[in-house]
Amino acid sequence: NFKFNFTVNLLDVASFMFGSSFMSAGAVLPIYVTHFTPNPMLIGLISVISTAGFLVPQLFTSNRVEQAPLKKYFPFNLGFFLERVPVFLLAPAAFLLATRSPALALTTFFVLYAWQNFGAGTVMVGWQDMIAKVIPVQSRGRFFGLSNFIGNFSGILGATMVSWLLTRYEFPSGFVLSFACASACILISWICLGLTREPRDPATKPAVSNLDYFKALPRTIRSNPNFQRYLLTQIVSAFGAMASGFLLVYAIQRWTLSDGQAATYNIALLIGQSAANLLLGFLADHKGHKIVLEISILLNIACFVLALCAPTPIWFYAIFALRGMNLAGNFISGLSLPLEFSEPQDRPTFIGLASTLPGIAGTIAPLLAGALVGIIGYSMLFAITTIIAIVSFGMLKWLVRDPRRLARSAAQH
Repeated sequence: NFKFNFTVNLLDVASFMFGSSFMSAGAVLPIYVTHFTPNPMLIGLISVISTAGFLVPQLFTSNRVEQAPLKKYFPFNLGFFLERVPVFLLAPAAFLLATRSPALALTTFFVLYAWQNFGAGTVMVGWQDMIAKVIPVQSRGRFFGLSNFIGNFSGILGATMVSWLLTRYEFPSGFVLSFACASACILISWICLGLTREPRDPATKPAVSNLDYFKALPRTIRSNPNFQRYLLTQIVSAFGAMASGFLLVYAIQRWTLSDGQAATYNIALLIGQSAANLLLGFLADHKGHKIVLEISILLNIACFVLALCAPTPIWFYAIFALRGMNLAGNFISGLSLPLEFSEPQDRPTFIGLASTLPGIAGTIAPLLAGALVGIIGYSMLFAITTIIAIVSFGMLKWLVRDPRRLARSAAQH
């Protein structure tokens, strides 16, 4: 079933990403929130929720995923209610509340956005483990790269539509239509996911209580020093990206951009993602995922250096293109590299650890950035973030060994 599973899951990821372009956390949602408040802490809350929601819950579901013979239950059955339904409610909430009750509209948005992101984090380990079962290791870079390429390429059309909608229609109508388009694509994605033919595991690990499971985690981390160093690197890297959610807000405030102008940066972001996905996916399959993550950090550094130097808003097209390339590398290899540190029966635990521990740091980082920007300003925030990102690159480059190469070396001996 490899070809069939490759196809339906490619369509799942691609349509999900197409839908996400209509509600981009980096280039659409900050514009929506600025209609209700200029508070940088609340704007930064978008990044906090997306990071914390997506990453923090994963470790708390790993034990159950390890014991489940079929992993599709988590993203398909649970995922419909935990991840998809809140997206379906965004458009009606904006239509009914944005002008009538702005405070309630903002509160409702954050509730729905948190619901969707924490729901995604809850089912993510099950989805990753399912993908690891149906997509062989030598094809995962190609799978993520191709699915992302299709999703981002179609997302360029979506971003163009968003820019047109926000220019053509007054607030909140443009956002209502944009959120409605996102809902339709997210529903198609769910249908494609449901077609996956997943084999039932012949045997599962013995059941253990959550208390015993969490007690054993420190021993699991200590038993794999290379993975331990990887976790530390990812925690530092989270602080090396803490100002990412403020790039668009900085451009809007510095040059007083309209909604339509600001939304065009989403097109540049998706072009960058599309250009990088096939190249980085190919590179990951042939050279490993570690080098792709190293490249992603360098792209992140370039974003902030250019933001510090930008004399006009035109520069931000290049900045968001680089940001898109950074996101592509993080998606392809950030999801795939943790799968290679462990044996299949322990894979959900390593997925959870690689998501939740850096996710906690990623939750704190945007809050810290939001507090700092009011004290030191955007330029100093970008400079500090750049220095931390350089440190994280050095750690990943020289402290972490590629697990795929280690496995090959062990097999040869």
